[in-house]
Amino acid sequence: MSGGWNTIESDAASLLPLLLHLRKLTNSQGVFTYLIEKLGVKDVQFEELVTLDSQELKQLGKIYGVIFLFKYPTGEERSDTPKDGIFDHDAANSIFFAAQTIQNACGTQALLSVLLNKDSEVEIGKDLKEFKEFTQEFPPEFRGETLSNSDVIREVHNSFARSSPFIDETQRTATEDDDVYHFIAYTSVNNTLYELDGLQPAPISHGPCTPQNFPDAIVPVLQRRINRYPATEIRFNLLACVQDQRIRAREIGDTEALEEQEEKRSAWLWENALRRHNFVGFVGELMKGVVKAKLAQGEGAYEKWIEDGKAKTRKRMEDKRKQGIASDGID
Repeated sequence: MSGGWNTIESDAASLLPLLLHLRKLTNSQGVFTYLIEKLGVKDVQFEELVTLDSQELKQLGKIYGVIFLFKYPTGEERSDTPKDGIFDHDAANSIFFAAQTIQNACGTQALLSVLLNKDSEVEIGKDLKEFKEFTQEFPPEFRGETLSNSDVIREVHNSFARSSPFIDETQRTATEDDDVYHFIAYTSVNNTLYELDGLQPAPISHGPCTPQNFPDAIVPVLQRRINRYPATEIRFNLLACVQDQRIRAREIGDTEALEEQEEKRSAWLWENALRRHNFVGFVGELMKGVVKAKLAQGEGAYEKWIEDGKAKTRKRMEDKRKQGIASDGID
């Protein structure tokens, strides 16, 4: 194995308040969409969802699955039974399911968990097709090791890593006090709703689910997971893996929607290019200048600025919690 896997940061998992505005320049949906295209997948994109609403999912057209990001409970002990659903050990070998052996690539592994189980519906490209065929008869542990040693997948993954001295991805060595985050996948395979989490011993079945009723089936499952967290926890992120939205726009002749999608793609390209730059020093100097200016305004100006900021942050957190799911942990 030549070289390791770099961390691809997620907006929802940000631990760097100094970067709060520049973090908004990059987003998971654009990163994941161009990542899979670079792997050879065609006519698929990711869309970020801001509410837990099955109607919002249905409006996206053909849905292949969802990827859910959440704060990982590092202090919990492993259990023989999941908190929701049941382990399907037989499915661990009959569908694509890989144990997670890479600390910094749970996002990439989650999107592969959706796409490699949808290869009858999606053109996944030569490299991913060969990877799936090669690992078809492997147990989950060997699939995970093979993924960790895939030069092609690792190089594409690393090409989207941010230039930054900080790491905030899921690590198995994290302590109970650490804030770490984890991506998992949900998709319908063989008319069953599966939760695919490489840190679990097997796929978790949430019952019967056809691809057509996936939007209605997935919402209560996600809601139950979110409800296990304190009401103050809003750092969740939900991405839908869907058919390229430009295809439907062309089919129905919606030129406005097509133009909107093309503009979105252009913005994603620009945002992804920014990931290669490290803005920490710039933001640090910018914040020094802002603080200096506030202190110069006279006694109490700096303290009032801080308190106003805290009040606005609390209000945004409350508003997002009411929506059901937050698109960012820090605004």
